[in-house]
Amino acid sequence: MNQVFTLDHAARELAPPGNRSRARALLRYHLDRGKLKLLSRGLYATVPVGGVAERFQPDTLQVAAVARPDALFCYHSALELLGAAHSVWRDCTVFTAQRRKDLQLGDRRIRFFQVPGTMRGEDRQSLGTRRVEHRGKLLTCTGPERTLVEGFRQPSLVGGHEELVVSAGGFAALDLDLLAEVLRCYGAAKLWAATGWFLERFRNRFHVSEEVLNRWEQEVPASPQYLERSRRGGQFVRRWNLIVAPELEQLGGPDEP
Repeated sequence: MNQVFTLDHAARELAPPGNRSRARALLRYHLDRGKLKLLSRGLYATVPVGGVAERFQPDTLQVAAVARPDALFCYHSALELLGAAHSVWRDCTVFTAQRRKDLQLGDRRIRFFQVPGTMRGEDRQSLGTRRVEHRGKLLTCTGPERTLVEGFRQPSLVGGHEELVVSAGGFAALDLDLLAEVLRCYGAAKLWAATGWFLERFRNRFHVSEEVLNRWEQEVPASPQYLERSRRGGQFVRRWNLIVAPELEQLGGPDEP
């Protein structure tokens, strides 16, 4: 049996086909003896030998993948799977076809979101995604390009702008054509401006030419926008028509230390 599994999976593995009542009885038996832990209705985890069920906390990424087989890890969880996250975050963030309520696992939480409307079409649902190995399982997450765009779109879900910029600045590479394709799907001038500002800050690392920056510049908002909507004051970056917090302007830069 897998470390994390559902009642349906247990019914297939532990009992004759269709005998869910027998599977429930077996699970109840192992729950009572502390060998299993109930995570939510119909979702279980095996407790390691010598472990205590009340204190055992299973891997949140594995739990999310079992709870939602169509799980697409996004925002900060995508940064983690891509090996780029700068800080530890207690929330696991997942796109699914149907949103469900948050799942609390001790001091950690899994948050399930519906895929943004503009990315739900058959030709877009896998755009900018990749498969990543995690503890012996292949999980699907948004790739660097889509994670960058969606991070600027929902900064609170990626740990804030500073976490996004520092983490994304460590990506091994960016496919600029793919990045532009994701931006066209969202069709938001502010996202073009935010990613353009980012590419200029890290132009050496990602081999961004002046021609590319000029192409991005054509898509910026007509009037100045705050990069952080809730914040007032900051440094106006004329090229991108963005008002950026001073601490963000110190990240990256020409020499990209």
